[in-house]
Amino acid sequence: MQQTVLYVDDDVALGRLAQRALGRSGYTVVHVTDGEACLAALEDATFDAIVLDHYLRAETGLDILRSLKDRGLSIPTIYVTGSSEATIAVDALKSGASDYVIKTVGEEFWSLMENALRQAIATAELHRAKELAEQEIRLGKERAEVLLAEVNHRVANSLALVAALIRLQVNASKDEAVREALTETQARITAIAGMHRSLYTSDDVRHVEMDKYLQTLVQEVQRSVNLGNAGPSISLEADPVSLTSDRAVSVGMIVTELLTNALKYAYPSGTSGEVRVHLKRGEDGFALLAVEDDGVGLVEGSSPKGTGLGSRIIRSMAATLGSSIEYVAAVRGTRAELALELAKNA
Repeated sequence: MQQTVLYVDDDVALGRLAQRALGRSGYTVVHVTDGEACLAALEDATFDAIVLDHYLRAETGLDILRSLKDRGLSIPTIYVTGSSEATIAVDALKSGASDYVIKTVGEEFWSLMENALRQAIATAELHRAKELAEQEIRLGKERAEVLLAEVNHRVANSLALVAALIRLQVNASKDEAVREALTETQARITAIAGMHRSLYTSDDVRHVEMDKYLQTLVQEVQRSVNLGNAGPSISLEADPVSLTSDRAVSVGMIVTELLTNALKYAYPSGTSGEVRVHLKRGEDGFALLAVEDDGVGLVEGSSPKGTGLGSRIIRSMAATLGSSIEYVAAVRGTRAELALELAKNA
C-alpha cells in the first residue's frame, strides 16, 4: 500500500525534488510551505508521516511540533536540520519528532530520508498494534470479569434456593435428629452462597473482603441455627482482610462449623450467652481467626458431640489453608484459633 508523506519546507524547488526522489521509493508526497498549511493539510487528509524542515520563513519546525502536540496529533515526524545544529535536533526529538536527518546536497540525503521514514512509520505501526492488543486484552479481561460476576450471581441465587428448600424440609420434619442435620446442612450451603454473593457484589471478582463476608455469614448462621431469639448471640470483630475465593470459602466453612457447635453446645439449653468471632491481621504476614465462647468448655478426652462430621470438615478445610485448628486453654468456655498465612493469598 502506497504511503503518503507531508513535506513541510518553504523551498518550493526542494519540495518538487522531494516528490520525485521519495516518489521513486513508493511514497506520495504532498508539499506545503508553512505551519498553517501543514495543519490545514492534516485536517483534510491522513498522512503516514511528516518531514519537517527547521528553518521556515515566519517560524521554525519546533513551532509546528508544538502545535501538533497541542492538538493531540501523533504522526511520525522526521526533522531536517543543518549539519552544525545537533542541539536543534535534540530539541526536536524532545518535542516529539521521531528522528532527524542532516540536510546535505546529493542523493545520500534522500537515501537517509527514505530510511528514516521507513523506520519511523514501521515503529508507529508497531506502537499502534501494541496499543490495539493492549486494548483488546483490557476488553477481554473486562468481559471475563463481567461473566464471572454473573456466574457468581447465578450460583449464589441457586444455592440460596437450595438452602430455602432445606429450610422448608426442616420445618416439615418431625424427627429432631433429621431437623438438626438439615439445619447444619443449610448453614453450610449458606456459607458457600455468601462467598459467591460477596464476589458478585465486589469490584474484584477474584477476592473476598472477609470482614463484610463474615458479617453476613454470622447473621445467616444465627438465623439458621438459633430458633427464635432464645439462643446465644454472636459478635464479630474483623479487620479488613482480603482472601481469594477458594481460601475464603474454606474460612467460611470453618467459621460456620465452629459457630454451629458453639450455638448448640456451649451453653445449657434455654440459657443466653455470647459467641465471639475475631479476625485480626498481624504484622508477620499472618491473620488470626478465632471463635470463642464463655460456655461449658471442652472436656478433655471426650468424644465429639453429634456425628463428628463438623470436626472432620473443620480439619479438612484447615488443611486446604495450610494450617490447623488449635484449641486454646481458657478460664471459661472454649477458644478455637486458626493462623492464616496472607502471603499465600494469590
